[in-house]
Amino acid sequence: MTDCHSGPPAAGAAPSAATASQQQEGLVVLAGNPNVGKSAIFSGLSGTYAEVSNFPGTTVEAVTGRWNDRVLIDAPGTYGLGEHSEEERITTELIQRAATVVNVVDAAHLDRDLFLTLQLAESGVPMVVALNLVDEARRAGAEPNASELERALGVPVVPTVAVTGEGLEQLAEAIGRARAGNRSLNGSDDLARRRAADELYARIVPPTDRRRRVADWLSRASVTLHWGAPMIVLSLAAMYLLVGVGVAQHLVGFSEARLGHEIWEPFARNVAGAIGIGGPLREILVGEFGLLTMTVTYIVFLLAPLVAAFYFALALFEDSGFLPRIAALVDRLLSAVGLNGRAVIPIILGFGCVTMGTITTRLLATKREKTIATALLNFAIPCSAQLAVIAALLAGFGGGWVFGYAAIIFAMLIAAGTVLDRMLPGKSTPLLIELPPLRWPRPAAVLRKTVTKGYWFMREATPWFAAGALIVAVLQVTGGLEIWQRLLRPLMVNWLQLPAETARAIVMGLVRRDFGAAGLYEMGLTPAEALVALVVITLFVPCVASIMVMAKEHGARTAIRIWAGTWIVAFAVGGVLARILAWLGAAS
Repeated sequence: MTDCHSGPPAAGAAPSAATASQQQEGLVVLAGNPNVGKSAIFSGLSGTYAEVSNFPGTTVEAVTGRWNDRVLIDAPGTYGLGEHSEEERITTELIQRAATVVNVVDAAHLDRDLFLTLQLAESGVPMVVALNLVDEARRAGAEPNASELERALGVPVVPTVAVTGEGLEQLAEAIGRARAGNRSLNGSDDLARRRAADELYARIVPPTDRRRRVADWLSRASVTLHWGAPMIVLSLAAMYLLVGVGVAQHLVGFSEARLGHEIWEPFARNVAGAIGIGGPLREILVGEFGLLTMTVTYIVFLLAPLVAAFYFALALFEDSGFLPRIAALVDRLLSAVGLNGRAVIPIILGFGCVTMGTITTRLLATKREKTIATALLNFAIPCSAQLAVIAALLAGFGGGWVFGYAAIIFAMLIAAGTVLDRMLPGKSTPLLIELPPLRWPRPAAVLRKTVTKGYWFMREATPWFAAGALIVAVLQVTGGLEIWQRLLRPLMVNWLQLPAETARAIVMGLVRRDFGAAGLYEMGLTPAEALVALVVITLFVPCVASIMVMAKEHGARTAIRIWAGTWIVAFAVGGVLARILAWLGAAS
């Protein structure tokens, strides 16, 4: 179920003002609906310093900084206060603790945002309203009367354009004049609040001031199947050309091969030799899977460009207002596998890096949805590095083999999602998502989001990649990788009907996804053998880093279950596929 309404969902009663013991002295909380520019205002007030961490007891991120020696928190975007979601609960708790609230609203869509504003006024917490995005409201001929809004609410109202810095100095000064809002505006329930918000909107934005724009038509058309589906296909195709081809195949192809393998790794080995590092320690540090060789090459010369490219593309989608529309359009498809449209974000990220996609499953609403999304990411989503090798290998045999591979993987994704949806208790939550106006992305905002999100991802993920590489290096030194290969050879030959040496490619896939596919590329397999092998290495969790991040995000027990389940299913499907292909070959 998708709910793309202009007003907020029912949110319950507003919280009462906090007691002195509950309030945190000097705490300033930014609160508002999603996509109103809270993050831009947070950055403008706090400068470059920000700390991103999960709110205690949840997987919802809270961004904390400092402003004038006061703690500044960017609360999760929410449509109301109450207990209907983690975002609502967290924002409500922060409001109860706040000394001052800065309510950020979208001046171009104020009719939607005033519901939360009235709840905040009812809470009795000193408040300032940042009337953001006034430039868009002006262009639409619908600029709110800030003075009238200030008189009605009884709190300072400051027009701002956060991405350009307009009004931020005045907003900082107004925070010192924050005061409790006018409670007489509000009703006793959500319906009364909605009615009060509509009446207030009519007073400050007369209907005669609003006019239709081409963007209005595009906004509506983009969520219809007739127009929206082609827009999504073209947008995702452009994203793949940028990230999957331009960066993953060309830029990373140069940076990894030239800068990593040819320059950095020999340098690291020469330094290790010069200072006398030898024996097992040398293998662990600068060997084939060394912490200072393979790990640095992977993180710096492969992963970092991919992460930057993906967050750049996502920032374009987000800042343009198109990302929520993608979520709305794919909601019905994803609901068939126990998810909602919001899961499209980690899935898209998974095609760049499954580990990155796994980390972003934290934005999903329930543990059930996070588990399903994580399982599907690690079961049936090939990362861009692996996908490039797979495409190159199968394309040499003809388009029919490429189509066959894609059809099998897609069918397994649907089947696995359906099974998990029926096995796990509970049901999918409906998609309640705000559709912001379509707008041209702002370069400064896109760059800031790319740098900030990319930095925090790399900071969080790097230790887990390093830990995974350390495990593989130790297995290499102790002979563990060779034991894995010997154990897998009978299974590869007798069940999958593949050459014995493919066992090494499977084990190399445990190190890095593209290692496994690249190993198959060099073996001269027949088309049928290549298809079976590639299906198998796609369907099991092949990356130690992915396993480590799964354990971190969802617990060791869940990670082990997903890992073991993918191995069983991958080899079962591979064996059945090998026999079907053999039968078809014999029949022809």
